[in-house]
Amino acid sequence: MTFASPPYADTGLLAPEWGLSDAAAETGDLAYLQALLDAEAGLTRAQAALGLAPAEAATAVTRAAVRDRFGVRSVAARTREGGNPVIPLVADLTREVGEEYGSYVHRGATSQDIMDTATMLVAARTLGLVLAGLGRTERALAALAAEHRDTVMPGRTLTQHAVPTTFGLKAAGWRSLVLDATDRVTRVRASLPVQLGGAAGTLAAFQAYGAEDAAALVREYARQVGLAAPVLPWHTLRTPIADLAGCLACTAGALGKFGVDVLTLSRTEIGEVSEGSGGGSSAMPHKANPVRSTLLAAAARRAPQLAATLYGSLAAEDERPAGAWHAEWAPLRDLLRLVGGTAEHAAGLAEGLRVHPAAMRRNLGTTGGLIVSERLSAALAPVLGRARARELLTELARRAYVEDRPLSELLAEREELKGVDLDDLSDPAHYTGFAKTLTDRALERR
Repeated sequence: MTFASPPYADTGLLAPEWGLSDAAAETGDLAYLQALLDAEAGLTRAQAALGLAPAEAATAVTRAAVRDRFGVRSVAARTREGGNPVIPLVADLTREVGEEYGSYVHRGATSQDIMDTATMLVAARTLGLVLAGLGRTERALAALAAEHRDTVMPGRTLTQHAVPTTFGLKAAGWRSLVLDATDRVTRVRASLPVQLGGAAGTLAAFQAYGAEDAAALVREYARQVGLAAPVLPWHTLRTPIADLAGCLACTAGALGKFGVDVLTLSRTEIGEVSEGSGGGSSAMPHKANPVRSTLLAAAARRAPQLAATLYGSLAAEDERPAGAWHAEWAPLRDLLRLVGGTAEHAAGLAEGLRVHPAAMRRNLGTTGGLIVSERLSAALAPVLGRARARELLTELARRAYVEDRPLSELLAEREELKGVDLDDLSDPAHYTGFAKTLTDRALERR
């Protein structure tokens, strides 16, 4: 079988959520290849630090573990034979290190040790980008919330106008979700562990090579590569992967909420916000499509299915599994690059978002004052009695729709309401509840 070389690497032609992003670079084949090499070199250094290998061997392996020395397509082609890329890469790295110290490459480890450790390295590096994007998004949303603390807009429930709210509170809600995601990503990133168990999770080969303290070896390996040290080998204890799946899916959903709200508010007939730089249409010159929020919404729909495969792999049989482990690789990488790219888009969306208070004020009047019917019901109950107030407002609400007249005008015609300050009661700007103080409280969170 021959493998024709493509003219370019995977650029994400059909994945604008992450294509050509920093996250794409951190999760691509070359990045994974380097992570595998880093895992191998770190293991040799760990053994050398504990006197289980010569210091010269650690130096030789580390110097050789540079991805430019290895053909990624050749490794990929031979991966089809052994079922994972570690097997051909170990052969290549051993040859690159040379006869004197080649025997110290991969000594005592199994393929899953290296593959899982490399995956954690890729995850840690990509989550750093996710956190950077979330940080930018949070700061931009905080500024919007503070600026528009008093900007009144329609609150919508089940797609309909409900009661007034403020754009500041809405932006503060988006920010709260971003901070929730940040907390989860930060916690998971700090706990990403190395993998070291040997053939069946007992570290027997390391003992045969002279190791006297398994925990010390794992701790040193973790130190060498910059990951956490697990209590046990986790070949079939896949909590780290499940935690990754959860925080990534949560992040995609949090950013998706931001995106779908912007999509709604930027509709032509609503026009309360707009993206700072909309995308064009191939057929309609007048359009400025909300591209970034569209990509956030798309990612939120894709992420749960990717995470589901990773959760399904928790049921991994025996001491090392056939199939469950292998099923994780592609969806986890897709999830990492998807969320990494989406966090970058979210930052751009938040930083460039344009808010249109005049449109919000205009839309408050769409229902002719019915948006404050709840307030009127509460205010008129002491005047008319609760039952009568509700009955009257139900009748006038129907008339307001049928006759296309403002509710305040119909109320003003009622003799029993003479002397009631209907102008104040009918003003949506005077019925935002605790929106302002809730916004202030939300912005205190760091």
